[in-house]
Amino acid sequence: MLSALVLVGCGAEKVSQYPPAAEPAVSPPLAAPPAGHLVALGGQPEGVAVDPDTGIVAVALRGPPRIALLNESGATLRDVAVAGAARHLALAGPGGPLLVPEESIGRLQAVSLGSGRIVAEVRTGRGPHDAAVLGGSWFVGDEFANTVSVIRNGVLADTFPVAVQPGGLAAAPGDRVAVVAVRERVLELYSASTFRRVAQVSAGVGPTHLVCSGVPAGGFCYVADTAGDALLIFALAPALELVRRLYLPGGPYGIAMDPRRRTLWVTLPGLNQIVELSARGWSTGVVHRWPTVAQPNSVAVDRTTGRVFVAGRTSGALQIIDPD
Repeated sequence: MLSALVLVGCGAEKVSQYPPAAEPAVSPPLAAPPAGHLVALGGQPEGVAVDPDTGIVAVALRGPPRIALLNESGATLRDVAVAGAARHLALAGPGGPLLVPEESIGRLQAVSLGSGRIVAEVRTGRGPHDAAVLGGSWFVGDEFANTVSVIRNGVLADTFPVAVQPGGLAAAPGDRVAVVAVRERVLELYSASTFRRVAQVSAGVGPTHLVCSGVPAGGFCYVADTAGDALLIFALAPALELVRRLYLPGGPYGIAMDPRRRTLWVTLPGLNQIVELSARGWSTGVVHRWPTVAQPNSVAVDRTTGRVFVAGRTSGALQIIDPD
């Protein structure tokens, strides 16, 4: 069985043999006013990231492609034009730069949060979808190339193969990169230094995104099983293992972690809700539910203030929630 898994992960089987990847649930009409306050942006907002040092909030807008840089109150600081649309954003570190995977043109751009200038521009594999940062390296999942591109010092340093259609990426404890293959439906761990796969397990019915944490002891990865209406909780030690499936109806999709408060935020586009959970490994549970804007596909949280930012794609709005 192990050898079969390795062959599949290396592309021995045709992509067409796997069912399509999960997509976010289509939001129904709003049943309740969104919590917090809204900032009208237009342009189909999708990815969102917030810098804990400066408080700058970055939102990826798809129509036309650009990055809106805002303060934490939602006031626009500047717009940055980009050539390709992005669905996810990441930070290279506190203070930036902002990493923008332009999936429509196969390129990653790094944007200065202070000036809005492009400070790096790197060709990746086809369909760069998400990014994670470990030890100064930027890891970019190339969704339609079945690879991860590794960028160091602003240049492409390496590429390694992963399972079919990498979606969410995250830094994991132990100098590892966690990758969710949304079409092959597996969670994989790779060494961030050797790029060798060190673990692989099945990951639900239709996984999409994930976050990982070093606490509780040994660490956990939390995977949104969008098609399975569940949050999958994987222990990382002593071996990668699914330890709990937490039922979350509404197609869990966007996911973010506040490590300081040990809380997890998961959007439910099928219900126009966001769920606050305690991030406690196998004992993770729902703390509170908040009504959101329509089509809440992405979420970010400021670990300094605890403020939460939700991008509503069809509503064209950024929702700002102060949970305390």
